[in-house]
Amino acid sequence: MVLLAWGFGIGREIALPVALLVTAATALNHRYQLLPAVEDVGRHSYGTVAYGASISILLALYWPQQPLAVAAGVLVMAFGDGLAGLVGPALPSRRWGLWGQTKSLAGTGCMLLAALIVLGLLAAVASSTGQPAPAATACLGLALLATALEQWSVFGVDNLSVPVLTGVLWSHVSC
Repeated sequence: MVLLAWGFGIGREIALPVALLVTAATALNHRYQLLPAVEDVGRHSYGTVAYGASISILLALYWPQQPLAVAAGVLVMAFGDGLAGLVGPALPSRRWGLWGQTKSLAGTGCMLLAALIVLGLLAAVASSTGQPAPAATACLGLALLATALEQWSVFGVDNLSVPVLTGVLWSHVSC
């Protein structure tokens, strides 16, 4: 959605209130289970609320001046964590526990690969549109950091830390 908002020129005066409204709605849903399927992750997690909050924070910090910083944070989490959650449990690989969460080599590798691909594609978009882009080594560092942060997913806190830190660091290494 962030790329569509950028493409359609949606301003901050629309994007930020909508993100805050959606975050409030997810918080209400988390509390009252109005749509239980949204919260059905098999463990207690504030992930949906944290993800909405992270998008709102990124929009407040960077929209519309640095849309790729917002996109970096949002898309690394969406693709990386989403694919890790699907692939990790499905493929047999080495597993470990961290603060009550089960992690796997397949899921972690998927997170890293997805983050690298997303950041590489966004860097290519930045270069082709004349915007500052991080170097390949910076993209690798961002992907490694996002993957490390995703390991600490207790209560869904990774849905806040991964997007916000990825977006903030993208902004700083793209100067």
